[in-house]
Amino acid sequence: MDVGKTHYLQMLMLPTKLFLCDLVVNQFAALQETLDKKLFGQHLVSKVVVKAVRGFLNNTNAKKPLALSLHGWTGTGKNFVSKIVAESIYKRGLQSKYVHQFVATLHFPHAHSINLYKDQLQSWIRGNVSICPRSLFIFDEMDKMHAGLIDSIKPFLDYYELLDGVSYRKAIFIFLSNAGAEKITEVALDFWRNGRTREDIQLTDIQNALSVSVFNNKNSGFWHSTLIDRNLIDYFIPFLPLEYKHVKMCVRVEIELRGYTVDEDIVSRIADEMTYFPREERIYSDKGCKTVDAKLDYYYDF
Repeated sequence: MDVGKTHYLQMLMLPTKLFLCDLVVNQFAALQETLDKKLFGQHLVSKVVVKAVRGFLNNTNAKKPLALSLHGWTGTGKNFVSKIVAESIYKRGLQSKYVHQFVATLHFPHAHSINLYKDQLQSWIRGNVSICPRSLFIFDEMDKMHAGLIDSIKPFLDYYELLDGVSYRKAIFIFLSNAGAEKITEVALDFWRNGRTREDIQLTDIQNALSVSVFNNKNSGFWHSTLIDRNLIDYFIPFLPLEYKHVKMCVRVEIELRGYTVDEDIVSRIADEMTYFPREERIYSDKGCKTVDAKLDYYYDF
């Protein structure tokens, strides 16, 4: 039987409540294709995210929600990946009412209100999962979140079959953070200095060190978090710092998206305008591809 029909039959066997969730049928190929075409320099991300999401959605007897923690410098693709994951699950992607995004500095700004935030967060997750079991929760700026707040959702990520009559086992939680970026860069630089390519880096080379680094980072919302201590995060996914060639790839794609013919002179000029680190080697873009869009506005009369 072909994969599409198999997935459709699995969808039919899911509880009726899931049909309220605006789900897309069999979008795994599109997820892989989009990551391959538009995510640059992140071989680990493409491999792990697709396998994790596909495996979880195909598992009709999951024992806990899926929890992914994405780490790396700004502009390396964390928000882009969470967007593509949402689009692979829901017909309206990030615009779906079953996708819930939290930005630490916007939704949880005051340290003195942390207990209020905990209650609100628990109520929000409980209420929305009750409506749609396959809800997606995205927590951005985890490195700016007040320590201890995220532990309030620990019961929802654990291996409980039911909590007050509600199952959270079909929900998905994605955490985005700059915390751990130094450790990721350290590993990438070590490979580069030893004459090995970034594609040689395996998840096993970095995942444990990354989780420890994040757990012990006092400036992170995951500082001494029970989510890490109790092994409730399924994957710590490292986004490697982007090199000059990756910045040029970003520029080309953005030009094409705007409907213009790619001008390699402009591509090189924009990439050259970026600042790179470490100071001596100048290998990695300090903003990844984040400012590419703004720089293109300068070169084209849109």
